Amino acid sequence: MGGLKEELLKSIWHAFTALDLDRSGKVSKSQLKVLSHNLCTVLNVPHDPVALEEHFRDDDEGPVSNQGYMPYLKKFILEKVQGNFDKVEFNRMCWTLSARKNLPKIPLLISDDDAFKVWVIFNFLSEDKYPLAIIPEEIEYLLKKLTEAMGAGWQQEQFEHYKIGLNLIGSGQFSKGMDRQTVTMAINEVFNELILDVLKQGYMMKKGHRRKNWTERWFVLKPNIISYYVSEDLKEKKGDIILDDNCCVESLPDKDGKKCLFLIKCLDKTFEISASDKKKKQEWLQAIQSTVNLLRLGSPAPHKEARQKRKELRQKLLAEQEELERQMKELQIANENKQKELETVRKQLEEAAARAAEEEKKRLQTQMELQDRFSLELEREKSVRQQMEEQVAQKSSELEQYLQRVRELEEMYKQLQEAFEDEKQARQDEEIVRKLQARLLEEESAKRVELEKWHLQQQQTIQLTEAENQELENQRVMKECALQAAMQQLEQLELERKHALEQYEGVKKKLEMAASKTKSWKDKVAHHEGLIRLIEPGSKNPHLITNWGPAAFTEAELEQRERSWKGKKGSSEQ
Repeated sequence: MGGLKEELLKSIWHAFTALDLDRSGKVSKSQLKVLSHNLCTVLNVPHDPVALEEHFRDDDEGPVSNQGYMPYLKKFILEKVQGNFDKVEFNRMCWTLSARKNLPKIPLLISDDDAFKVWVIFNFLSEDKYPLAIIPEEIEYLLKKLTEAMGAGWQQEQFEHYKIGLNLIGSGQFSKGMDRQTVTMAINEVFNELILDVLKQGYMMKKGHRRKNWTERWFVLKPNIISYYVSEDLKEKKGDIILDDNCCVESLPDKDGKKCLFLIKCLDKTFEISASDKKKKQEWLQAIQSTVNLLRLGSPAPHKEARQKRKELRQKLLAEQEELERQMKELQIANENKQKELETVRKQLEEAAARAAEEEKKRLQTQMELQDRFSLELEREKSVRQQMEEQVAQKSSELEQYLQRVRELEEMYKQLQEAFEDEKQARQDEEIVRKLQARLLEEESAKRVELEKWHLQQQQTIQLTEAENQELENQRVMKECALQAAMQQLEQLELERKHALEQYEGVKKKLEMAASKTKSWKDKVAHHEGLIRLIEPGSKNPHLITNWGPAAFTEAELEQRERSWKGKKGSSEQ
């Protein structure tokens, strides 16, 4: 009953605030009396005029009660509510009082009845806090319900632009593209489900108990009852099927030309129902069975249970948020305490740092004194070391110069050895060429002697007789041939002599180069304190070079032989 009282209070709050025109929170006693009488009437509560008059007695301030209307409302009206009243009639009475206040001034695109139903749904989904307001989650839930009822698709991105109220739905912002009849049907369907607890409704055929005839009825399923009417306008009610935890529903086979049959069994009666098709039959079977299961479990209607779960979830999230805020405050307080402790520690550290700085200053002063003393000693030691290093460097330089001089002398000795070997080899080559020239001169001399002998014999043969001239001529021809051969041999010897002379010139050049090197090394040796004395060849007389070779004759002998040769050559030509 606590939940019922909270729901009733929402509509009554609207009626009360509608009477409070100046928004002072006070309403005249006459208006409250009329409101209380009407509430007792629609809620089927006994009216007690005496208690009402006693509660709202006059005082010095006039016909206005200072005791408040809520205590009387709870004690004399809400405490007596049993639930046997018409919710629609109760809400319509409250709507009649508050409609002018809640309806906007602009014309609505929905009917007054639809506006009333939207207002009732708003009260149902609003929070139990005053002034009444509906949270965004419940707005989204309502809009989804209306969208599904209109057969349209829900678009989440448009939800941020919607604001709940009569203006949103009545002005057509939410139902753009839908005709008025579709919107009315959607509002009516959501109203029946959320307010009237209609779980399912629709036309089906029912078999009579007396005449056993089949008649079409409009069935309305609620959490504990199935009511059936002549038509869907609900004006003529034909009966009720009371549901409890002993009821059950069974599927029946087709018979008597009726299809899609099922049976509802109660304690006192059994009802045979025929749906329009198999889908409708299955839907009704599931809906009725689910309703019976909820009765067995003692659970409320599905939409109320879902609303309660959403509310509990919000309360849980709110509690978690409050707990989180409490923890944040505790952490903030702990943080402040920790900051104070840190500040105290910082001050202690600053004092300790000041003392440490003073001690460090003294230590640095002592260290500077010791450092100055050590610096003086280090300077003296450095000066001594520098002197020793200079002496060592001087000795090292002298030693390096001595070693360099020894290396130069060794290199010079090697080069002198090589020059001496070159000179020795040049002298051997010169001796070989000289012997070759002497042999060639001897052979040439022998050939010349032989030629002179042949020439003398030829001169003697010329003086022979004419008889012997022919023979001598023959011999002369033969000798001429021999002479030609000898001349060829002489030319060959001349070529060999020239070749030997070229070799001699080459050897002479080498000897001169060796002598030049020897002279240069002699100067170097003389420059280096005369450690080595070179061996020089002895002086020699100048040589005469003739066609017989060098140093074969003296100049006088050469001139005598030349004159003798010229004389013999002139006589032979004669």
